Amino acid sequence: MRQFIIVYLLCLSFTAIAQNEPDVQRIINQAIENKVKNDPREVLASYTYDVYEKTVITDSLNGSTHNFFSEKVSQLQFTGDQQFSENIIGYQLAGFKNPRYEVFAVNVQSRSFYDDDFVIFNNRYAGILSTRGMRNYNYSVTSSAVNGDYQVSFSPKKPKKIPGLTGTMTLDKNTLAIKGVQVRITDKLNIILNQEYTYIEDANIYLPKQRELFLDKGSEDRKLSFFKGRISIGTIENEVLEDMVTRKFLVATTRMSNYNVNKEVTIPDSKYAITFKEGASEQPESFWQNYRTTPLSSKDERSFSELERIVNAENIERRLGTTNNFSIGYFSFDAFDFDLTYPVKFNNYEGLRLGLGGVTNESFSKRFRIEGYAAYGFKDQDIKYGIGAGYLLDPDKGAWISGTYNSDLEEVGNYAYLTDRRVYSLFEPRLVNITQFYKHRTTRLNLEYRLTPQLLSELQIAHRRLDQTTPYRYNNDGNIIRNYDISEATASFRWSPSNKYLKTENDIVPVYEGYPIISGQVSQAIDGLGGDLAFTKLAAKVFYRVDRLNKSATEFLVEGNVGFGDLPITHLFHAFPNAPTKETILQRFSVAGVNSFETMFFGEFFSDKLLTAQVKHRLAPFNISKSFKPELVFISRFAIGDISNPEDHLDIGEFGSLSKGYTETGFELNKLLFGFGTSLTYRYGAYHLPNWGDNIAFKFTFNLKL
Repeated sequence: MRQFIIVYLLCLSFTAIAQNEPDVQRIINQAIENKVKNDPREVLASYTYDVYEKTVITDSLNGSTHNFFSEKVSQLQFTGDQQFSENIIGYQLAGFKNPRYEVFAVNVQSRSFYDDDFVIFNNRYAGILSTRGMRNYNYSVTSSAVNGDYQVSFSPKKPKKIPGLTGTMTLDKNTLAIKGVQVRITDKLNIILNQEYTYIEDANIYLPKQRELFLDKGSEDRKLSFFKGRISIGTIENEVLEDMVTRKFLVATTRMSNYNVNKEVTIPDSKYAITFKEGASEQPESFWQNYRTTPLSSKDERSFSELERIVNAENIERRLGTTNNFSIGYFSFDAFDFDLTYPVKFNNYEGLRLGLGGVTNESFSKRFRIEGYAAYGFKDQDIKYGIGAGYLLDPDKGAWISGTYNSDLEEVGNYAYLTDRRVYSLFEPRLVNITQFYKHRTTRLNLEYRLTPQLLSELQIAHRRLDQTTPYRYNNDGNIIRNYDISEATASFRWSPSNKYLKTENDIVPVYEGYPIISGQVSQAIDGLGGDLAFTKLAAKVFYRVDRLNKSATEFLVEGNVGFGDLPITHLFHAFPNAPTKETILQRFSVAGVNSFETMFFGEFFSDKLLTAQVKHRLAPFNISKSFKPELVFISRFAIGDISNPEDHLDIGEFGSLSKGYTETGFELNKLLFGFGTSLTYRYGAYHLPNWGDNIAFKFTFNLKL
């Protein structure tokens, strides 16, 4: 009987404890559901507040000076239509006379813990209060004895697969709104983050009040750098620059004040994510004293003179400009940027091609530019060249008017978008395999104009004289022609609706690149004004990428082209073939392209109506060692097309139209050694070739990030 009573009492006590402990699943689910009531972006029509932020990078928390020091005061505004916009009204960047705008483009920390993903210094983590968080976090909840608020502890379930945060958050006992967050991470990046909120009684909402971020690089080999374009290839290092920007500790303190809720407060150019008030870099000491909660320490003050001495002595500003330009394919020398795509090329028609060219930079003129190049092909023994100039009509709209003249080669069937972004690689993958070119002498007049921050446009009027490099002739309504003139107008646009931009005095800098990216183009040639042919060409493409927290990604690319009128083969469309016309698999071993059909032979298909689609799925890198992290990518491609009047194309040999649908699939194993990898692709379906080996493309890949 006594034993029964003891067991009974124990059961009662456990039941009482269980009843007193909050239901973890219920509270977290309810907090996620209440986001529509608690997230200021969901509840408020608009709100603004001032932000003071101080950031330092240093090797020792007790040293005499910092290695990086910045202060910033900004006005942050949120509206339902335009999202966040930040107007920087004051900033100091110790040591630098000229503003380094890339510093302000670094995402040190996400603004809201209600987001599905949370970013700390460009590292993404699963959001702590999201549906995704429910799948990826372990939660435990206790009630505070003081006021009844809930203290929620969270930690990632699978930190090696899905990066997550570890820490606690305080939820309001009534609304389950976030009142405070403390994050502790001990990993490649050691992070301590504390964020407090203040209650806005009129709106019944919590807004950020202050945050402190301490980041220790720990064993992470990536550099804590606010400057883009860092170069590290093998043993090549810029030691002084590295010492300047890659120290061990980062400390950022932020204070918010002057809240305005549901009031119409307009920040100029709020369509941009970040803007600068005129004179922001020249604010007096009295301005800073109004926003600092504590005076600068003696270490802070010494950093200004010491960093200025280092920057001047080592010419850091110029070297930063050089490294930034190098990452996009330019080498700066005084007022001229040499274009690194010109010096060395190779293709089947020219053989080895050596050249030199570039464009003037802002040191020459902020409104006027001169560009040019010259190249020589050792196989065709011919000189190619180009020259041009441009004038900046409106810096706010990126409106450039320019004129150029070129005498060069162009690939048969290539149709490039005017607004495509410049992509720099140490070499161009497809170029070494291309076999069909035509010569052209082209005079162009271009107008570039940014209609909105996310919408680029360009208009071109051109006259081209085309000369064939093969025996090709074209039957133009009974008139057999070999060489011809084309007078053509082209309008192009690129829309990136998810992108966010920083607006400077003379430039627009991307701070976030999202998807989709949509491009469109229309070209009209006329039989007149020096032109021999009349045709219309339309093109559109959509690119979308899904990045996941486990470092895997999936890419989709769909493109459609259509042309009608007098279209010689030079102005038909191809699907970017990349298979050399050689007999065996090993003879065709070459470099794989980025979006090309690896098993499709050059000159095998031409179309005046063409649709292509590509899917790439990248697995998370294999973390074999610190320096060996290969990546596996699965790829599938499809193309379908047609052509009208193929009999009008003479002396070119037989080619297909893709009317049956072309398919290939394969994989890439990238970054095996010094950026090199390998790929294997197989051709199947309606255009499968009788000889099994002709359907296989075995190539090497090259992926090196500068």
